[in-house]
Amino acid sequence: MFGFDTSIISDAWKIRTDITEEGNNQIRKSVITTPQGELSQVFVRTALNKGTFVYCCTKKPIACERDLDIALKYEPKMSAEYGEMVKLKIRRIKDYLGDDGILGTWVSGGPFNNASMIIDHTELYMLFISDPLYFDKLMQFTTNRTLDYTKAFMEAGADVMLGGGNVPGGFLGQDVYEKYILPYEKKYIDFIQDHGCPAVYHNCGQIMSLVSSYKKLGAKVVEPFSPVPPGDADLELAVDIVKGDYVIIGGVDQVNVLQNASIDQVKAQTIKVMKAEKKNGPFIIQSADFLEFNTPLKNVEEFVKTAFENAAY
Repeated sequence: MFGFDTSIISDAWKIRTDITEEGNNQIRKSVITTPQGELSQVFVRTALNKGTFVYCCTKKPIACERDLDIALKYEPKMSAEYGEMVKLKIRRIKDYLGDDGILGTWVSGGPFNNASMIIDHTELYMLFISDPLYFDKLMQFTTNRTLDYTKAFMEAGADVMLGGGNVPGGFLGQDVYEKYILPYEKKYIDFIQDHGCPAVYHNCGQIMSLVSSYKKLGAKVVEPFSPVPPGDADLELAVDIVKGDYVIIGGVDQVNVLQNASIDQVKAQTIKVMKAEKKNGPFIIQSADFLEFNTPLKNVEEFVKTAFENAAY
């Protein structure tokens, strides 16, 4: 998770960053100076192999409500230059795609996912019970700070907007999610769809306990329904619960199947997923999240070929 963007500065939001290298790790220690105090964060990027990195904010900048108040008052808003950059990039991609695909773009939301980037998870998962007013202030902040960026992508021509919902995953349970999390997530989803852009809600972890909750969320699409063992998705059960109320995207295991299985196993699993998803409502088949580095091209080709061969209802 990312912390604050250290490339954005202002007279009231000054940033000093020290960068060190330790083995495969690049460590960026930043201090943000404002008129009312300092915030600090540590961001680490680790090279797993050539072209593959993992990264997270190992020290989050919001440690207490006072820190949040500083960010509320002084974090710079999106610049006009950023909006123009977004337009240029989206135009370039859409010119390349033509009529051969749709363009989905990410902003660092929904609100709970966004909060997890700036506050420690152990506090975040308790805050809605331990300090509801502080939690509400945090959720309002993490919703509002994404809206200008989200709007910029939509106005630039994004076909769909994707929002992260994996941090408030199924392990929280339906009751907790619907009482404490869903109202904020729905506000963000509504913002996207009120602008005429379909919202795609992303939960790449445990999902089954929230399948019916996502009907109340209102997103047009939910993905990626990761199967066991990466997640807990049961597609045959999920489509019977959803009954076409939103589009399901999923759910071929990108590690144990697409990356590491034989061509015959890829084919068999793709057919199984297609049969399950076609049973009850609209769906889009894909890998359960993303393609891992060094996924064999022959497996990807078999996946796509088999999906097309079994696409007819």
